[in-house]
Amino acid sequence: MNQNAQLALPGLHRTRIKICGLTREADVDAAVAAGADAIGFVLYEKSPRFVTARRAAELARRLPPFVTPVLLFVNEEAQKISAACAQVPGALLQFHGDESPQACQAASAACQRPYLRAARIPLGDAGRGFDLLKFAQDYSQAQGLLLDAQVDGYGGGGHAFNWSLLPPNVNAHLVLSGGLNAANVIDGIVQVRPRCQTLAVDISSGVEVPGQKGIKDPARIREFVAAVRRADQTINNAS
Repeated sequence: MNQNAQLALPGLHRTRIKICGLTREADVDAAVAAGADAIGFVLYEKSPRFVTARRAAELARRLPPFVTPVLLFVNEEAQKISAACAQVPGALLQFHGDESPQACQAASAACQRPYLRAARIPLGDAGRGFDLLKFAQDYSQAQGLLLDAQVDGYGGGGHAFNWSLLPPNVNAHLVLSGGLNAANVIDGIVQVRPRCQTLAVDISSGVEVPGQKGIKDPARIREFVAAVRRADQTINNAS
């Protein structure tokens, strides 16, 4: 049986889930209990969800096997990236600033870790002007591309870009982010999954206690994970 036939079999599709911007032990535990595949720590000092590399290491030590820590950087110095990697074994790197392909690859090689590269897509019809195919080609060494909405400054702003404007066929593993919540993630997965190799989702503000950035709500995390699984079921039933 060829690979495409295997992928078409019902029940095989499973969207990976990353919960980002965690700052507390209780929230790490809640995300793991709900079934998250990856936990993101923001090492960007201007973010309200900022944690130090030392704090990220403390939180990451709570993770069981097969749940991956992810370290988010924004235009960080190479030396600080390497130092953070040394403190958090097994972490993936996520670059969310203006990092060039060369800078991402150099940091990845120095740390011997794969990396994700965030693509900041303009909101509304302006999203038509973002060339995701070229971006994917430029960052072809990335393990995946994280699609987020472009907002003032850096990091997620809790806004969703227009998913329907994405190219129909992107030769990359994509991570859908930006403005996701339990109410809209099913639509996002159904729309974007056919456009790429594989699809994961990344959420931060959508599972937070309202008005408390960096403080997650266990019930919202559970609701989000359950919605993702319903989206998977929808896609698998249609296969």
